[in-house]
Amino acid sequence: MDSIDRLDDATAAAAFRRLVRHLRHRTDAQNVDLMGLAGFCRNCLSDWTAEAGNLDKDTAREAIYGMPYAQWKAEHQGDATPEQLERMKESVARNAA
Repeated sequence: MDSIDRLDDATAAAAFRRLVRHLRHRTDAQNVDLMGLAGFCRNCLSDWTAEAGNLDKDTAREAIYGMPYAQWKAEHQGDATPEQLERMKESVARNAA
């Protein structure tokens, strides 16, 4: 058993909520940069939340972003550079390994 599985649900939920709130605060951390460094982003968290809770995509995204996704994109998402996109591509390829 992985040690993460030994955490009680309340502890895991509190840590998850703290992560989400941190990402909401750090709007300067673009999804493409998160993908380039860690191979996941807010959209991934939204997808995982939707899967875990049997939620539709829009409901899950609003839970993670704290607002409708279209609003977040309009207010906070910049255009990705070719370099960011290349880092993201390389990083995502490592996810399959």
